[in-house]
Amino acid sequence: MHILVVEDEVALCDTIVRSLKRLAYSVDYCYDGQKALDMLSVESFDLVVLDLNLPNVDGMTVLKTLRQTDIDTKVLILSARCEVADKVLGLDEGANDYLTKPFHLDELSARIRNLTLRKFTQNDIVLKCSNLSFNTKTRKADVNDEELSLTRKETGILEYLMLNQGRPVSQEELIEHVWDSSVDNFSNSIRVHISSLRKKLRNALDYDPIHNRIGEGYVMEDKK
Repeated sequence: MHILVVEDEVALCDTIVRSLKRLAYSVDYCYDGQKALDMLSVESFDLVVLDLNLPNVDGMTVLKTLRQTDIDTKVLILSARCEVADKVLGLDEGANDYLTKPFHLDELSARIRNLTLRKFTQNDIVLKCSNLSFNTKTRKADVNDEELSLTRKETGILEYLMLNQGRPVSQEELIEHVWDSSVDNFSNSIRVHISSLRKKLRNALDYDPIHNRIGEGYVMEDKK
């Protein structure tokens, strides 16, 4: 999942980013509202973690501007404003959730998990494909209860393909949802990671659940 963190407290922002990256999310970040608007205008994100008290452009304006053209991207407001009126205003303006500061990182990750799974109409926190399971809470994959050793990128690719089982996912779509803004779209990196992931799955399952449909993309399917 590709997440944008917008928080002007640098230390807090860096802590959130490190925490989410450890969970194998793809994360970009910025410290002010104008930069957030610039990034949102050129990139796709699955979720935005948005502070309200931002320099240059405040968070509520960022939210309102985003919702003028985008009603799908999930927005989780993260704010020290704890009055009921503030929460109601944020939700009425289009936020999907509201978390007040101070907060625990475990609660933040749980709310992010809930919002991203809801986007893909997935209710169970454990995704399954044949004997392969991926726990979206622990961020671990296993085959027949034996944990697979995956890199962060392999974890992100696996999660996205399992959320979209049976549907071809293009390389460009994977880059949007699994990589951050530093990736080179013409890089061979994504093919290297997918090749490594497929090898690990093939060794564990005795078959490859990921297929490359020429001209369409990568698709994950249960064993026929």
